[in-house]
Amino acid sequence: MKVHVEPQPLHEPLAGGTPGATVSVEPLIAGHVDFPEAMMVSPGGRLLTLKLVRALLRDKPPHVVPVPAFLIRHPSAGAILVDTGLHPSIATDGKENFGGMSNRFGKPTLEPGEDVPAQLRKLGLDPGEIPIVVMTHMHIDHTSAVSEFPKSTFVLSQTEWDDAATGSGPTMKGYRRPHFDYAFDYRTVDFDRGNVDSYTSFGRTFDLFGDGSIRLAYTPGHSAGHISVVAHLAQRDFVIGGDAMYVLAQLEGDAALPPRPFDAHNLRRSLQELRLFHDQFPDAVVTPGHDPEFYSRIAKRYE
Repeated sequence: MKVHVEPQPLHEPLAGGTPGATVSVEPLIAGHVDFPEAMMVSPGGRLLTLKLVRALLRDKPPHVVPVPAFLIRHPSAGAILVDTGLHPSIATDGKENFGGMSNRFGKPTLEPGEDVPAQLRKLGLDPGEIPIVVMTHMHIDHTSAVSEFPKSTFVLSQTEWDDAATGSGPTMKGYRRPHFDYAFDYRTVDFDRGNVDSYTSFGRTFDLFGDGSIRLAYTPGHSAGHISVVAHLAQRDFVIGGDAMYVLAQLEGDAALPPRPFDAHNLRRSLQELRLFHDQFPDAVVTPGHDPEFYSRIAKRYE
């Protein structure tokens, strides 16, 4: 079933930008899922499908990975959230939010007070007053808590919306439409239109506020219309890579890519853009999607 809401196109930067603005970024770990390592880093070789099935069906050992979200503070546009983390209800029972099959295999876990709305309150922010939520993509572990931000404007790529909301086989692609089938304000960026420009190694980016503080970089492949977010700090950039790579070793070329991306060719191209950026700007922070070791040492705030 397709979703009932229609998004609005976003062709011009959002209001609130300030020339020369820089931002701060606060990573938030909003739950964990059990995701087999073989699904993140391809084991390769013969009988790959059999290896993946075995990885999904095994009981132990678990491979628990973090589910990150990010709070960006802009001096004039306010607080911007990137992805939503796991829904608060998962702290007691994940079946309703994740669905039976995804709950069984993904085993989502969330400590009380670990959900993004609770963490925002601890930081002095009202979750109901977050003006912008940027979605790197619409997979289940990223959209789980969309319902908790009814007053926000959600920004994502047009290609991602089309596949997540109206494409065939959503469940097999990692989407759960009840997560975002709400009459919310969705804005979609078409990266084939005007007002899309390159930025360093990224071929197609959209300047969210028109001031260079936050750019959405088109990095498809993991999903149909995946984007990364380039936040401009005072002295360097902070790149939220989303799931363009699961672990940092994939960015650095030391680990194989995932075995079943949406589009392997586009994933390699997108990852190459991220690698070139990483090479050109070694002081910049580039985040992987679900790397336990990376997030165990990440700072609380970058500015």
